[in-house]
Amino acid sequence: MLDNIRAHSFMVAHVADALYCSLSTSSTGRILPPEQHSLILAGALLHDIAKTPCLNNACDHARLGQDLCQQLGYPEVGEIVREHVILRDFSLSRYKQGQFLIKELVYYADKRVRHDEVVTLHQRMDYIIERYGNNDSARHLHIQNNFQLCQTLEEHLFTHINFPPKELASHLNGQLFSPAQKSS
Repeated sequence: MLDNIRAHSFMVAHVADALYCSLSTSSTGRILPPEQHSLILAGALLHDIAKTPCLNNACDHARLGQDLCQQLGYPEVGEIVREHVILRDFSLSRYKQGQFLIKELVYYADKRVRHDEVVTLHQRMDYIIERYGNNDSARHLHIQNNFQLCQTLEEHLFTHINFPPKELASHLNGQLFSPAQKSS
């Protein structure tokens, strides 16, 4: 994994952790089970595990990453990796009830991190269009539609979190990973 992808993955894990911890202490949403904490961290850290080999060819890094996780015996992590780009099961009714799946938190976290910086959904979408849009208007529309779903997810997610989306970066746990863990 390239260093910049690793740094991005660490930041996605920080964001996913902040979301998980905030939802776990929420009085309005469904309490997330403690055993899911390690799963969200694993999914966030590994969400781009197949990104490097897919940079110079047309492979689907989410699908390849899922396959790799499954081959290694981690199908639950593979499911998170598979859906970090596009959610297959967008459930507005569940979101309205304050029920969010781990894969949805990782999906959202990835959409809020450009490189290793927390940004708005709009800033991240602009970057994705510029980087991966290939001057293809149909592809741009597909990316915009995906981010519109993510915007809807964000609106529901933050009705169950005690701070607004713009304050997400200030709620990250700076001690999630020690320097020794990052370098290994």
